[in-house]
Amino acid sequence: MVIYVEDIFLKKLPTIDLHGYDRESARVATDDFVNENIFLKNEKIVIIHGKGEGIVKKSVHDTLKKHKGVSKYYTYYQNDGCTIVHLILDR
Repeated sequence: MVIYVEDIFLKKLPTIDLHGYDRESARVATDDFVNENIFLKNEKIVIIHGKGEGIVKKSVHDTLKKHKGVSKYYTYYQNDGCTIVHLILDR
């Protein structure tokens, strides 16, 4: 079994859980969470959107794609129900 460094620290990252949110609520919560963590100078965050039908995941990814404070994001390789986001702090 291979353990990646990211696995060890994933639980220590700021996280928001969007289970039960609809498309619009997820969009607003994602935008607010990103802005808050840029303000707090957190370089990396985790957004849990679940798997389901992919509606919330699509809303989250659409929001991240448009946000100027996001340098990159990707679905976590061990769990496609969450996305890891890297933020731009020097804006």
